[in-house]
Amino acid sequence: MQQFWPQNKRAALSLTFDDSRLSQLENGIPILDEYGIKSTFYVLPNAVKNHREAWKSVAENGHEIGNHTVTHPCSGSLNYTRPHALEYYTLERMEEEMLGANEALKVLLGIEPQTFAFPCGQTFVGCGEGTQSYVPLAAKYFLAGRGFHGDAANNPLVCDLAQLIAVPADVSDFSILEKYLEKTLQDGRWLILAAHDVEKERQSISTDALRAMGEYTKIHPELWTDTVGSIAAYIKLGQ
Repeated sequence: MQQFWPQNKRAALSLTFDDSRLSQLENGIPILDEYGIKSTFYVLPNAVKNHREAWKSVAENGHEIGNHTVTHPCSGSLNYTRPHALEYYTLERMEEEMLGANEALKVLLGIEPQTFAFPCGQTFVGCGEGTQSYVPLAAKYFLAGRGFHGDAANNPLVCDLAQLIAVPADVSDFSILEKYLEKTLQDGRWLILAAHDVEKERQSISTDALRAMGEYTKIHPELWTDTVGSIAAYIKLGQ
């Protein structure tokens, strides 16, 4: 499988961040730029609107801006998403969410997202016998769709680009992520890491862990580190 990747590369890594949180701009971007790590940010239009120029700079600097819907709908079992519970969604309503976010980001940042991240990593709408997957919508409108709560790297030869596995990266200790990176290099796969805040009390990757990630990529040039969009495009050509 190692021959699948570009010359001299043995595996791939994409570092992603969800929800366009302020700490990503304040604490994350400076470290990523210091190490030249181009990452993917799955943003919410209303949050981007409050820091429009900063997010424009993020995109202009080579980071990817992805679609994360307008209202971040998840299961109603999560109290904070109850007004936008997936159990009460239809495919038509979800399609409006996805396309609405694309239009809003085109107006705000002048870009049209090429990849999508499922809020909460959940890929369904409806409930009971009426439950339906909206993975086909991700496949229809985007180059790739990223999940969450995964525990493995993606096999580039067989992975479904519309529902890629992502490993949670909200950790304070880099050694947790290093185990995944070592396994990814060994197997020649594509590891996608998903974080939220940077250096906050909860649901956050520490700045120490992020710096350690940067150092790891420096001493492992055989690891292709790039955005979800860039690596997904390469895989699509090769599959």
